[in-house]
Amino acid sequence: LSKDPNCGPAEFAVPIETDPGLTSQVLRFVNSSYFGFPREISNVKTAITLVGMRTIKNFALWSAVFSLMPNPKCGPFDLRCLWQDSLRRALFARKLAKLLGAKDVEEPFAAALLQDMAVPLLAKEFPTEYLELLTTRSDGQNRLSSLERERFGCAHSDVAGAMARKWNVPEWMARLIEQHTDIAELVDHCRERPGEVAVALSALLPANHDPSWPEREEFLGFYNRLAFQENAPIDAVLAAVDAEFVDFAPVLKISTPKKSLAEYLADEHLADDAEAAG
Repeated sequence: LSKDPNCGPAEFAVPIETDPGLTSQVLRFVNSSYFGFPREISNVKTAITLVGMRTIKNFALWSAVFSLMPNPKCGPFDLRCLWQDSLRRALFARKLAKLLGAKDVEEPFAAALLQDMAVPLLAKEFPTEYLELLTTRSDGQNRLSSLERERFGCAHSDVAGAMARKWNVPEWMARLIEQHTDIAELVDHCRERPGEVAVALSALLPANHDPSWPEREEFLGFYNRLAFQENAPIDAVLAAVDAEFVDFAPVLKISTPKKSLAEYLADEHLADDAEAAG
């Protein structure tokens, strides 16, 4: 339907309304604080008209991916934590893309949400190798994508991009997903490629099962190179993402992490202050 230019909200509403579960999810999504409509939206056609067909199509894709992902028994891997990280990164990418002047902030949100979708599949296919990689990762001291490239010659970002293309998702989404480990190459092109920069920088946020944020200085270094950052201090941006997470997580049935992004940032600042005082 989404590839047919003659289809509109009325046509999209038909298959959604035949699935009570999806109907409920779509209405909960559209009525969430993510959009902030002043009145409750009670029917699917109106929901699609208000937020757009691309947004609803992306939502259907997220829901499908979330329901299909395996939860492999692979050492410290935890699918629940992966989805928590993915939603935080998606909300951050959306906010950053907006700050960078992106025309469509839903694109980076969708790509950031799905950027790590290949990890559980790879962990299921290669449990022995991934157990070693997850252990070698050392609570985030070593980046998983770098370890993957050393071991396999490619990273989960490459696999996720290939998966997206196999599923015939739009090329822009496959590209955003595929490039999420390339922040060093993208950061100086934030004006012409705001979506790519937003997704790639989101990948450097802390994983919620790690006790600390080893990539904080790298993240802040890239963030401070962005043209707008003087008017958007990172502590305020991360606090806003934390607040949006609490409001939006129930829509995707994701629990709230024990440690917020603001707390990760504060912990590292305290450590810096203690080191300077010492």
